Amino acid sequence: MKAIVVTDRTAGTAGMTLTERPDPDAARLADLEGANYGDVVVDVYASGFTGNELEWPSTWVDRLGRDRTPSIPGHEVAGVVTALSYGAAGLSVGQRVFGVTDWTRDGTLAERVVVEARNLAPLPGDIDFTVGAGVAMTGLTAWQGLIEHARLQSGHSVLVHGAAGAVGSMATQLARQHGAYVIGTGRAAHRQTALAYGAHEFLDLENDTLEDVGGVDLVFDVFGGEIGKRSASLVRAGGTLVSVAGPPEARPAEGLAVDFVVVPDRAQLGEITRRVRDGRLQTNIGRVASLDDAVGAFNTTERINGKTVIRVRP
Repeated sequence: MKAIVVTDRTAGTAGMTLTERPDPDAARLADLEGANYGDVVVDVYASGFTGNELEWPSTWVDRLGRDRTPSIPGHEVAGVVTALSYGAAGLSVGQRVFGVTDWTRDGTLAERVVVEARNLAPLPGDIDFTVGAGVAMTGLTAWQGLIEHARLQSGHSVLVHGAAGAVGSMATQLARQHGAYVIGTGRAAHRQTALAYGAHEFLDLENDTLEDVGGVDLVFDVFGGEIGKRSASLVRAGGTLVSVAGPPEARPAEGLAVDFVVVPDRAQLGEITRRVRDGRLQTNIGRVASLDDAVGAFNTTERINGKTVIRVRP
């Protein structure tokens, strides 16, 4: 099968190459005593790639810490189930699915992938595969950050950094739908996009002063670094700074600081698709490229606002 592989930790996306890789062996999934209990094989129709995943240790080693290069990156998938192992509950052969794959196993920038069934949810027939791949990781990240970790409530004020980006736009929409007052941030050129996704206000990080926001109940941070540090002082007593950019460098004086790793959740994926179907959630897809063109898409000099999705099959 065709797949994108990486072998060099230092090369970044420039080290990606399109090559032939062994096809996952569906027959081995029948081994009840093997390591594949609960797995499914998925024909990949669309795949997503998270910008910093080549920095994750799990991209380069397996669960036991052993080198597994050449690795196939990409952990967001939408496709069709073609084979099941014992213990693969809740799915069937021929079913459309979407979700996120295991961090320490080969990913989805390939024509086929093996993934634990519990990481996947049914994808309704009226949602395009491209949308499914584009919303899986971004939707789970926003949902878990806001609802699970920050305990978002109606009436909260929420500062969403990168509100026009792939994850930030999801957080903006979800926060607005839960009755929060949303202040989005980003570049000046992103103002109208952030407002269109539901932000009540917009702060231009290049020209406005972050501290002018005043106090908020919740900060959803996708940037980290200096912006994350300065944001900690904006959190009111009892509030939360939740970061998807690694451990926060500063903590609120009288609140919580949380960073987390997204975990697959079939029920949450189902809630996300319900909101996509009824129009409450819009995916922010900035570019769609074929697998043959994926390396160029990831190494473009053009600034893309939104998710890059790889369309593996037509």
